[in-house]
Amino acid sequence: MHAIEMKDVAFSYGEGAFRLNKFNFTVEEGEFVAVLGHNGSGKSTLARLMNGILAADGGEIRVFDTLLTDDTLYDVRRQVGVVFQNPDNQTVASIVEDDIAFGAENVGTPREEIGRRIDFALGAVGMRDLRTAMVARLSGGQKQRVAIAGVLALKPRVMVLDESTAMLDPRGRREIMDVVLRLNREEKITVVLITHFMEEALLADRAVVMNRGEIVMEGTPADIFERHEELVTYNLALPRIGAICKRLQAGGMPVADTLDAEKLAEEIVRCVS
Repeated sequence: MHAIEMKDVAFSYGEGAFRLNKFNFTVEEGEFVAVLGHNGSGKSTLARLMNGILAADGGEIRVFDTLLTDDTLYDVRRQVGVVFQNPDNQTVASIVEDDIAFGAENVGTPREEIGRRIDFALGAVGMRDLRTAMVARLSGGQKQRVAIAGVLALKPRVMVLDESTAMLDPRGRREIMDVVLRLNREEKITVVLITHFMEEALLADRAVVMNRGEIVMEGTPADIFERHEELVTYNLALPRIGAICKRLQAGGMPVADTLDAEKLAEEIVRCVS
């Protein structure tokens, strides 16, 4: 079943500004899709169209076969949760559990159910021991996990992460990606990951590359990164391991192409043995 289906979608910020024209994009239920692209390629616009933060100028957007309209907007937003780049912009309460409960309270969830959802969300992001902590004292990675938990408390079927690790250090990014991968694999939440970190895209089932409001590449992450010369034309680069492979090959070491650090180490050992 399609979780998200966009058919011939049109959108423009104004005359002469960025636009989508007859844009088509589908995400299957339970799928983990990474959306890649340079700044201005349309990634964030895509994220905001999925749950009606932006209204399309034309075409159809369906969420689990429900057509997104003014009448269905409320229901669609309960199905599709969005986590943005800056966790500080998503904080509405000073205590972790209060912040997580905010969205569920606003949609009229019964108090007993809110308690259960807080427990579920805290467990899902690994923060049960920080339930009563002050949000302001958390690290960047912990704040972003709270933001994810707040979305999870709404029990969405789709989670869209719009550059949600962009402001985090490498440790914070790993924490968030571990959470996202677990939610997809164990909780069966459909994930759309908008990112410019190539290593994050390796975790996805499928990757798409956007450029000037169009999908210009699509396939498994491995398939996409094999076309590294084409990626460069869209101002994108290989993940670090892939780039190291290419440098070694250029230097005369015949290592096989790989995106896995352990396999690269094995290739190096093979070549020097």
